[in-house]
Amino acid sequence: MFKKYPWFKLLFAMIAVLHLISIALGSATAQYITKPMIVISLLIMLGVSTTLRGRFHKRLFTGLLFALAGDVLLMFVGQDQSFFIYGLIAFLICHIFYISAFYLDFRSAPELDKKGARIAIVICSLLGISFYVFIRQNLGMLKLPVMAYIFVICFMMMMAVFRNRRVNVLSFNLILYGAIFFITSDALLAYNKFVQPFDHAHLMIMITYITAQYLITMGAIERKLIAAP
Repeated sequence: MFKKYPWFKLLFAMIAVLHLISIALGSATAQYITKPMIVISLLIMLGVSTTLRGRFHKRLFTGLLFALAGDVLLMFVGQDQSFFIYGLIAFLICHIFYISAFYLDFRSAPELDKKGARIAIVICSLLGISFYVFIRQNLGMLKLPVMAYIFVICFMMMMAVFRNRRVNVLSFNLILYGAIFFITSDALLAYNKFVQPFDHAHLMIMITYITAQYLITMGAIERKLIAAP
């Protein structure tokens, strides 16, 4: 995998680094330019590499489109706090499309790895409930939307685990780690916004978010279904 797509990887790395530098320097204009380019480059890579030939890739592509919308909306939170809710909704829909794509792999052989599925359900449920309880008192009117968001992203993590033994190991690992980085990014964002702002929060949130989207996209490109229906 690491020898494939060298020009894309170079382009993506340049965009990501430029965006992180713009955050470190506090350049709002540069952030407005580079942030949308992160997902746009992934959309192009996914479309060119897979030609969106199946439902899995089409659903991932649609999820990335909503992620792009969420990225754009969150850039304007400083001007109007209502954009945070709109961005939350966009990413919620993004995760739902990711879930629906991962479900296609799970459905190919639902009888496989039931023990792993049960472990994933328990761990993701405990993590989601614990984090919600931890930040709940700081959410105010956003208790219900945030609870729904936590439920959906934890469910996305479960479905990423449910792909085990149904797809090739490389694709499984890339998407699983991508889901872990996505949860980490969202947890950092929620902690910074609702609990306690911390130094370099925006930088850490974007590093984990960029890593998550990259891994999920590459996992989709490398996907090979093992257990066909």
